[in-house]
Amino acid sequence: MTDRNESSSESSSASLSAALSQQIRTRIEAAGGWLGFDSFMALALYSPGLGYYANERPKFGNMPASGSDFVTAPEISPAFGRLLAAQVAEALERTGTREVWEFGAGTGALAEQLLGALGDQVERYTIVDLSGSLRARQKERLAPFAHKLHWADALPQAIEGVVVGNEVLDAMPVQLLMRKKGEWFERGVVWNDGFGWEDRPTTLRPPLEIDGPQDYLTEIHAQGEAFVRTLGERLVRGAAFLIDYGFGEDEYYHPQRHMGTLVCHRAHRMDDDPLVDLGLKDITAHVNFTGIAVAAQEAGMDLLGYTTQAHFLINCGLLQQLEQMPQGARAMAAKLMMEHEMGELFKVIGLSRGVEPWPALGFVQGDRTHRL
Repeated sequence: MTDRNESSSESSSASLSAALSQQIRTRIEAAGGWLGFDSFMALALYSPGLGYYANERPKFGNMPASGSDFVTAPEISPAFGRLLAAQVAEALERTGTREVWEFGAGTGALAEQLLGALGDQVERYTIVDLSGSLRARQKERLAPFAHKLHWADALPQAIEGVVVGNEVLDAMPVQLLMRKKGEWFERGVVWNDGFGWEDRPTTLRPPLEIDGPQDYLTEIHAQGEAFVRTLGERLVRGAAFLIDYGFGEDEYYHPQRHMGTLVCHRAHRMDDDPLVDLGLKDITAHVNFTGIAVAAQEAGMDLLGYTTQAHFLINCGLLQQLEQMPQGARAMAAKLMMEHEMGELFKVIGLSRGVEPWPALGFVQGDRTHRL
């Protein structure tokens, strides 16, 4: 029976990937034979019913045996949401608001943790998620909080409240730039008995000069920065806390980072080929937090702070919580701050608008704003 189920699952995955590949191939042909990577990535991740985040396959989980591809902090330990809740609670009080907005809520684990910790401080919790299958899982998991929950497909014209987004920016489509022999090209996707790369001359450039004569592949983040700009324009009064893996600009575009940051995740393994197994694996790039901060400030937002996930969670009380946990739970929660796990690579940026900026809890020690 197991073999039959595995065979059926493999056949279903192959059919899904083939259908998505055909759809993208049609788009490439309609575009004249070449599609910028950002457009390709958007189709691979978000094509209705077929894209990675739009299909029914499992994505989030601790182990490959669950059929999942990767794990996020709220699944590693519920302490993550409880600690973030301390910062959200402070922000709700400072901004005089009662609503939380979460982008890309995944399994609903973070929403469950935040709602449980915040209690009556939250009157309304709105989830913005494009995935119908994930939305169904969220509704089931969050049933005890149904009276507070709402879902939205897009941002309204005006927001008052506190926005949270954990691993949202890294899934936004990026453009690929390639410097070859001193000349810059935009890397796109073509079809020639299979998907392949083709570089075309471009006037696009990274946000700073990259030293050295070597060939250099990197990403620029127009869509992620546009998202933050739109968020800033529509946030009438409130704050936002965005958590993701990434760097400041100088580190992001370091001469030694000549292969870029684009990676794929499947079955808790990473690879660097987004042109195969379409719809069956995540495609992601690290975040340029300098670009995010600049976009936010251009939209009228104030920067509350920028630091590592480890510093942020410690500032919010992680060490005190660890002391009260049994050994197994303590080991899992410690992964959130350990340098070789999530503590250093993951960063948190805090933003506000419509209120006087304050010394936010999560950034009282270890703030790295000066490194943006």
